[in-house]
Order: sequence, then structure tokens, then C-alpha cells
Amino acid sequence: MDRDSVLKALQKIKDPLTGNDIVSAGLIEQLDISGNQVNIILALSSMNIQNKSELNFACISHIQDEYPMAVVNVHVKSKLPDAQQSNNPLPNIKNIIAVGSGKGGVGKSTVAVNLALGLKALGAKVGLLDADLYGPSMPTMLGLRGKRPEVQDVYGQPKIIPLQAYGMPVISIGFLVEPEQAVVLRGPRLAGIIKQFFMDCIWPELDYLIVDLPPGTGDVQLTLVQTVPVTGAVLVTTPQEVALADAIKAMNMFKMSNVNVPILGVVENMSWFTPAELPQNKYYIFGQGGGQKLAQEAETILLGQVPLVQSIRESGDNGNPSVMQNDVIAENYKEIASKTIAQVKYRNEHMAPTSRINISN
Repeated sequence: MDRDSVLKALQKIKDPLTGNDIVSAGLIEQLDISGNQVNIILALSSMNIQNKSELNFACISHIQDEYPMAVVNVHVKSKLPDAQQSNNPLPNIKNIIAVGSGKGGVGKSTVAVNLALGLKALGAKVGLLDADLYGPSMPTMLGLRGKRPEVQDVYGQPKIIPLQAYGMPVISIGFLVEPEQAVVLRGPRLAGIIKQFFMDCIWPELDYLIVDLPPGTGDVQLTLVQTVPVTGAVLVTTPQEVALADAIKAMNMFKMSNVNVPILGVVENMSWFTPAELPQNKYYIFGQGGGQKLAQEAETILLGQVPLVQSIRESGDNGNPSVMQNDVIAENYKEIASKTIAQVKYRNEHMAPTSRINISN
């Protein structure tokens, strides 16, 4: 038997967790062929080990379709220690970064989109999850209005396939409802949808999953930290005191002892206004220093300042984000993305992994 042909047969089998084939998903830990004997070791995490029987029979069936006389032995083992398994239900996603503000209208979604695409432009594998269920912005900002995700059956379970924007997987409730439809949901249903976006979507292997949070510190934020281990948070504020006060509340939520999500950095949005006809002038419409104050309060760094520029608004409305342009604003967002990568690296090297939390009240 030919090893490449056996692997090709195994590539027809889907990983129940990610929807990728089990070879590229890294589930084949060992493959030995001797005569008509094929010995396979499947390394499964706790989340897909419940499908071990289906995977076992699928391996045997697909190989024997190619080689009817093959004797296939499949051994299933646990990929990770139990403690690690229970903490990370999405082992194919290395880092989950929440983008929050505590207040609406500060450009948080704009920062989330451009941060995600900035990370991708720097070579990372990135996904984007729009957790702002009442005011989803991603369909408009990424040129996906009216698009609907496909649903794929994986071992009897329906899984959502995220849409693609600029080669990046994206999911939003805006893809599931009509643009004019009001989303009227209470806490438990909100929580259910957020969990579905994580657990019932086929996310590929990602270096970063950016989560765009709604304003406030309510049900969605709590569901997030209960569902997945969040690597860190990026806070967005404008320089003015009103925005800063609400951003501090968001910061304090992440820093609560039973949440304990590190603050990776702060992005100050709408830092100043520069007219196109006076490129050297800066007008501080919303004041100065808010981003630096928040960074000091959070004991983190100022990732960057983004000016109030008409082209940022236009690019968001046109579904062609600023970071995709070849100008100084694009470089600004890429610098923010670069600093975020450095912060995540430092965080992972010097801090223990974040744990999912259990909130009873």
C-alpha cells in the first residue's frame, strides 16, 4: 500500500470540531503500514473525542474503499491533559482577543475590523467574530450585506461555515437577519447565540480570533469569558472624559479577580482632526490624553492613535476597510496590529493561560 494514497483517503474524513480534514487538522499522530496492515493513532481533544467511534469507522471505511484487503487498526488517544482540554474548547484557535470600549460610538467596530485585517496583512491567520448582536456592523464594513453563511452537516450536527472577507473568516448575526430587522433578545438567548458562534461554526486554524464586543459590560461579555479562554482585551476610547469613564468600567470588568483577562493595550480613536487642505494642522476636537490615561490606569501600553479622517468613515461604509488602502492610515493600523502581536507574545510568555470562568450570579 502507498502511504500517500492512504493519507489521501484519510483526507476525505472531516474533523467534527473544525470541519477540516483530519490530516490537516493534525489528528493523525502516527501512521504505520506493514504489508496489508495499517496502524493509525488518532490524537483527539476532549471536544471531538465524543465522535471517536465515527472517526474510527470512517478511517477503516475510507482506507478499505481504496484497499479492500487492508486490515486497519485505529487507536484513539487524548491529545492534551484533561485540565487543558476542559479549559480550551477551541484548540485550533491560538489566541482570542476581545475588542471592547464600554461605550458606543467610539469606533470600536472600525478598530476591530482594521486590527483583524492588519494582523492578516502581517502574515497571521485571523478570524473575526461580531458579538455586537444588537448593532452588527461587519456586513456593511466588509462588503457582505445580504450574504448568508452555508450550513454543513458534520456527523449529524449542523455547523455554520463563516463567510469570507478578504480571505478572512467572519461571522455576524447580521448575516442571519434582514438588514432592517430589529434584534430583540433577552440574556439567555443572547448567550446561546454567542456560544453558537464559537462552538457551532467551522473555524479553521487561526493565530487570532478578534471578537468585536457590544458596548457595556453585560450578558455578551460575561458569556464570552464563560465560553472560551480570552487571551487578552484591546480597549478603544476617544480622548474625551465621557468616553474614558466608560472605558475604565470595561477595563475594570476584565480585571475583576474572577475574570482576570489581561489588557493588551489601548487604541485612542478620533485623536485629532486634520483637514485635507491643511495636512500639517491638528485640531483636538475631543480633547487630548484620554488614551494615555486609560493605558496608565490599565497598566498597559497605548497601541496607537487614530485621527478623525473622512476616508476611514467612507471606507467602512463602502466595505473596503482603511487598512486595505495604501496610505498613512493603513500604516497606522498595521503598526497597531504589530504592537498587538508583540503584546500577545509577551503575555503568553509571562502569564498563565486565561481560564474560562464560572459565574453563578
